[in-house]
Amino acid sequence: MTESAKPLDDLLDLLDLERIEQDIFRGESRSAIVPRVFGGQVAAQALVAAGRTVPEDRHAHSLHAYFLRPGDPGAPIVYTVDRIRDGRSFTTRRVVAVQHGHPIFHLSASFQTYEEGLEHQADMPPAPAPQTLPTAAELLPRYADRFVHPDTVDRFLEARGAVDLRYVEEPPFGTAGTAREPRSQVWFRTNGKLADDPLLHVCLATYVSDMTLLDSVLLAHGRGGWAVGDVVGASLDHAMWFHRPFRADEWLLYDQESPSSSGGRGLGQARIYTQDGRLAISVIQEGVVRVPRG
Repeated sequence: MTESAKPLDDLLDLLDLERIEQDIFRGESRSAIVPRVFGGQVAAQALVAAGRTVPEDRHAHSLHAYFLRPGDPGAPIVYTVDRIRDGRSFTTRRVVAVQHGHPIFHLSASFQTYEEGLEHQADMPPAPAPQTLPTAAELLPRYADRFVHPDTVDRFLEARGAVDLRYVEEPPFGTAGTAREPRSQVWFRTNGKLADDPLLHVCLATYVSDMTLLDSVLLAHGRGGWAVGDVVGASLDHAMWFHRPFRADEWLLYDQESPSSSGGRGLGQARIYTQDGRLAISVIQEGVVRVPRG
């Protein structure tokens, strides 16, 4: 195993849940950039659990989830799958993630057999080629003096080591103090090739989708985020629709915007496109976004 491949291998191990009963699975956890379980990890693991109870010819087409409590990175997570429905075309599963006897996350996912249908999509917006943009290792050290904690750059690079994520424009922590249009774009792909299992690619995209979706909320108000210390927050709910096949180990454009923030909450919505312009995924998330009290 090469050093560059190890973070992706570690993430794949994290998603390879242990089956402890027919519809009960156990997943390990690990610290995220903040001192709780990363929401994208819980969502991806829950989708793995759901997918392992579904016939292979049925692929995930949507998920809707709520983050109920912060996860403890020092404890395993138990995922219980409820087989809600097995129809002729669609299969529905509900998953509850539990730690220390309490639910921390709830997910409903729907799977469908392949069928032909009407086709149209929104056009892919313009964006520079990902190869022209700086890598995280090149970009993040530029902002080291803006972060509250001196090890933030290392924590970012470790937490995102499995993913090559490149900002099209400066991230929120790069322009803190100056309000911008509430739109942001990133390109991403895994740092290594994946197997051909469609569920794996969907789960990896789910994992990444929680990394930057609320950035556009921060941009609208000139906030830099938790790393700068000018907001506190957490994901509240998350929804995804998987429209067309894609590979998470090939470049995907994550085009994000925020139509609203109010009441201590911010809403992010996004579309994810393949590099050749196919609309692969739609995403919506609401999160707590609060200004710290002095």
